Amino acid sequence: IASNYLSGFVILMDRSIRLGNVIALDANTSGVVTQITTRYTVLRSLAGTEFIVPNEMLMTTIVQNQTYTDSRVFLKNAIQVAYGTDVEAAMAALVDAAASVPRVLKDPAPFPYLVAFADSGINLEVGFWIGDPENGTGSVRSAVNLAILRRFNEMKVEIPFPQREVRVLGEGGLPPGPEVARAVAQAGGS
Repeated sequence: IASNYLSGFVILMDRSIRLGNVIALDANTSGVVTQITTRYTVLRSLAGTEFIVPNEMLMTTIVQNQTYTDSRVFLKNAIQVAYGTDVEAAMAALVDAAASVPRVLKDPAPFPYLVAFADSGINLEVGFWIGDPENGTGSVRSAVNLAILRRFNEMKVEIPFPQREVRVLGEGGLPPGPEVARAVAQAGGS
């Protein structure tokens, strides 16, 4: 108890964590700081759950403070386009789509990335900044994705789905394996 009180006084004095900060302690414990007392700090998650965190824990573990010196937070959304797509036009569409969402900051402007050449298509990302992470990131990511989808539909840009080619050996070559022979027999074939 004494350690929690001492830690609480340190947090209140050095202001390393302040009301309204968005912090994360681990993958399951994150949220907006809504109250700081001498014994504990209250975090409200974006889902509405409140965590009562002993102040000693904030002093002895790594705390990710996403809004310590700047309330802006960088996010990115990934999408894949089909091979054959005009990639430069698709990347420009990503920027336009992200910029059309009100919560996305204009400065710095959204920026597209060509990430990789994958099995089913070309992986792209659009990075953007928001200034109000305390309002959550899920809704702004969704709004950006919807804007991208609308823009790609207008441009007739294909978003590929995974495709696999399966070849059945047997005719004129090696005899089919027992699984293939059973499947053919069940289907009524020969």
